Amino acid sequence: MAASWSPRLADLWLALPVGAQDALVALALLVPGLLVGVFAVRGFRPWPLARAMLWRFRGANAVFVALIAVTMALGAGLTAQERALRQGSARAAERFDLILGAPGSEVSLVLAAVYLQPMDLPLLPGSVYAEVAADPEVDFAAPIAFGDSVDGAPVVGTTAEFVAHLAGDLAEGRMFAAHEEAVAGAYAPVRLGDALEPAHGQGEAAEHGGHGGTTYAVVGRMTPTGSPWDRAILVPVEAVWKIHAFPTGHSPERAEQIGPPFDPEWLPGTPAILVRADQVWANYALKDRYTRTDVMGVFPGTVLAGLYGLLREVREAMSLMALITQGLVVVAVLAGLTLLVRVFARGLALLRALGAPRRFVLAVVWSYAAALVGLGAALGLGLAWIVATLLSRIVTARTEVLVTARIGWTEAQLVAGFASLALLLALLPAILAGRRPPLEDLRA
Repeated sequence: MAASWSPRLADLWLALPVGAQDALVALALLVPGLLVGVFAVRGFRPWPLARAMLWRFRGANAVFVALIAVTMALGAGLTAQERALRQGSARAAERFDLILGAPGSEVSLVLAAVYLQPMDLPLLPGSVYAEVAADPEVDFAAPIAFGDSVDGAPVVGTTAEFVAHLAGDLAEGRMFAAHEEAVAGAYAPVRLGDALEPAHGQGEAAEHGGHGGTTYAVVGRMTPTGSPWDRAILVPVEAVWKIHAFPTGHSPERAEQIGPPFDPEWLPGTPAILVRADQVWANYALKDRYTRTDVMGVFPGTVLAGLYGLLREVREAMSLMALITQGLVVVAVLAGLTLLVRVFARGLALLRALGAPRRFVLAVVWSYAAALVGLGAALGLGLAWIVATLLSRIVTARTEVLVTARIGWTEAQLVAGFASLALLLALLPAILAGRRPPLEDLRA
């Protein structure tokens, strides 16, 4: 009979929505502490005395509540932030189906092409781009050429088709239509109509005036993408090739044209190519086809998954440290409760002398401890939201990847487990308080 019930329960569990499963897990973690509370206060009304104890020593009680809240906030806030960072980095790579580059480091290629990190990448021959663009399974192939900057914002050469694929319709203005025009990212530090003079290189290594006074006029602005491209300046790839003394990808009689079709014999090299197929399955075929001695195909999602795998041990170590910290806080809270019970010893002894049973004393002390734990845990969840929000803003500003941390069921389960354990262990000082000899405490 038990064996027949087990598959039914498993099927019922799997049929539940994910949110319902998470809620039930949080409730299951909280149940042991709640059951202890039912046992501790059953048959008594300890709350009036517990409230008096909370008010009488409100300063010390506030310290205990703050200690619990800060611990909960740091643990839950960091957990939410780590999850948000993974989601934000994955979201930033969503529009990059398949990236081609010269054989080398896959991580470097993804960091440069997706997250616009300064990398010294070798160039793919123009013949490779011509081959890819002519492939019948390729929906479109966009060259991505980088290396210049404007006031710290990267300048990237590409095609209008890539801009539309990345951000959809423009938020304002129009698409670039000439070598000297540019489209700014959603949060790029420029305005429509600005004339921008690119510097060769990025960051501290940028060389201003290295392109002979070439300027770009900003004619449009993209919608937000939640990626580092929001601060980039996008220009026709022909312009980048031209100012670096390369052919423009078109024959001399069509030198001012921008965008495909390109002339294969006039195509220079490019650091990366974004490739998109009509069908998802075709991307895998294209990756296999263009992974060879002269070209490397990379799925950014696969590279990110590998990086997440490498960081899993760090994440687990951080989680373990958070659990250990919470355990130490539980011990500290119990030690503090034991000391506070000694402060209340005379009043509790008076209750015993007036005929109150040990169970009543246990109920009063446990209720007092439960109030501290409950207040601290609830306040901790609120502080966790503040911590996660502040960290998200800092990480977004530093990485330019939109990171939005939210307190979810994982954090609720963490707090529920902590609260339940603390409520269980709160029985110890409550039991000790009921076993103290009342005469000794009265004399003291």
